[in-house]
Amino acid sequence: MSDRRGGGDGVRGELKQRVKTGRGRTLSQKRWLERQLNDPYVARAKREGYRSRAAFKLIEINERFPLLKPGQRIVDLGAAPGGWSQVAAKIVGERGRIVGIDLLEIEPMAGVEFIVLDFLDPEAPARLTELLGGPADLVLSDMAANTTGHKKTDHLRIVGLAETAAQFAREVLAPGGAYLAKVFQGGTEGGLLTDLKRDFASVRHVKPAASRADSSELYVLAMGYRGAPGPAVGDE
Repeated sequence: MSDRRGGGDGVRGELKQRVKTGRGRTLSQKRWLERQLNDPYVARAKREGYRSRAAFKLIEINERFPLLKPGQRIVDLGAAPGGWSQVAAKIVGERGRIVGIDLLEIEPMAGVEFIVLDFLDPEAPARLTELLGGPADLVLSDMAANTTGHKKTDHLRIVGLAETAAQFAREVLAPGGAYLAKVFQGGTEGGLLTDLKRDFASVRHVKPAASRADSSELYVLAMGYRGAPGPAVGDE
């Protein structure tokens, strides 16, 4: 409750009024602004110096399933504005290495190298491995596809993005590595989960408290990468 009270109430009250009377905004835009202004995680992110509320999603997931460790090499796909990289950098420390990639420019951050790069570029895996100084221990993806407003289409898009990111992860992860990516509830990610269970020791869904209660957003967490499959032997 403390996140909803305090010295910022007056500011939020003003902004709410502006949202109600603002011209040129669609109804969905006004609702988004109101939700942002009343979101305790948004206020907490500003108070604690995080670049986005998404930082708390990774913090909570890491508390439940320790992914981040000192000295790790990490790739952050779709890193803008840098909230997840910020959390990771605090834990991996100076011995670690983090590369965040996005199609957008990202404000520099200590301990992280941000590059403007499409992870679908055929040269991306080799370039990232070179920047990391070796295979990655963890691939993070909080990416979301552009929405159309059609639930089924949007769900298929985000699952497709997660599948593509998972394939990328297989190309850069070291054996024993992990993959964490955003998906949405909807039942069409069965193929993704099947493939991940084949290649990772454990696969599970995770919904952190920082994900809005009215959102179908959740994350797929795959741990214990078995490594790239070798050439087939005989009939196997």
